[in-house]
Amino acid sequence: MAEKVAKVGVKKDAGFLYFVDKHGNVSRAKMARGKKGGGKAQLVAKAGVKKASGYLYFVDKHGDVSRAKMVRGGRKRR
Repeated sequence: MAEKVAKVGVKKDAGFLYFVDKHGNVSRAKMARGKKGGGKAQLVAKAGVKKASGYLYFVDKHGDVSRAKMVRGGRKRR
């Protein structure tokens, strides 16, 4: 289950991929369609989230920054 880390309230536009960049801010990039390439990332909102290892950070459906514990699959080693 995901937990909300920062309330940002970003309004999402169609055709863009929203993500949390390495500085902990919300950025977006134009999605690639066919032969047209994607776009360069641009800053949307400053969140300043400090990332912890073992978590996946994302922009949820409300436009806020959330995180979920990463699930590592595969066989158990002996």
